[in-house]
Order: sequence, then C-alpha cells, then structure tokens
Amino acid sequence: MPKEGFAITTETDFFNVEYIHAFLSASYWAENIPIETVQKSIDHSLCFGVFHLGRQIGFARVITDKATFAYLADVFIDEAYRGQGLSKWLMEEIMAHPDVQGIRRFMLATRDAHGLYTQFGFGPITFVDRWMQIHKPDIYKKAE
Repeated sequence: MPKEGFAITTETDFFNVEYIHAFLSASYWAENIPIETVQKSIDHSLCFGVFHLGRQIGFARVITDKATFAYLADVFIDEAYRGQGLSKWLMEEIMAHPDVQGIRRFMLATRDAHGLYTQFGFGPITFVDRWMQIHKPDIYKKAE
C-alpha cells in the first residue's frame, strides 16, 4: 500500500539517528535513552525507516536471529503523520520481510497499540508462568 511521497526502507544509511533518538528518548518505553544506545540498537537490528519526501517520519526495528525468534521494538510514526494508515503499512512491510519468514516466535510489548498488532496475528502470551525476564525500566534515568 505505498503512498505517494512516502517510502519505507531498511537501508540504515538513510536513517536520521538524531530524529529517532529524540522520539525514543521522550517515549514511555525508552525515556532518556542515550543516542549511543540508539545507534548500537540500529547497528544490530533489522530496522525499518518510514520517510515522507525524504524526511524520516517513522521507525521500527526487529531483533532477530532470522531463523527462530524475533522481537519487534521501537515502533513509531511521527504524531503529525498519524491517521494515514502508515503504521499498518509499516507492519505489512515488516511482516513480509524475508528475514522474518518462518520465525517460530515473534514477540512484542505494547501499552496502547494492541488493535494494530492483533491485525498481524499477535496475541497475548500463553503459558506466562514459563516466561522470565530481567526488567530495568529506569535504566536510562539519571540517579537523583
């Protein structure tokens, strides 16, 4: 569903890391994340950039071994461009990418976008008693 003037690419050379950092560092899930951490995460993930007339307006990344497991993270569309179906288009591109075909487990975490992700087959985790985590939600916040 490409839209005129819009493009999605995995070519990270075109990404505006400062823009991505600005968005993520103000987000609920990566508040105050250092730009060096954002760059490292881009360098080691399958990333998707959304552009309008050459200007970056969205982003997503998939952490994956490209064989059995993938985790979708840092998905966003700039607020000024929401409501145009761009997040759905971005998800279509992600789900069609060759590196995530045949993945046994594809995960994500979201506070408020369940409606989008259920359209692509995501659902609640089953057997939650089997899952464990190390979670440091305040890792990027400076000590007071």
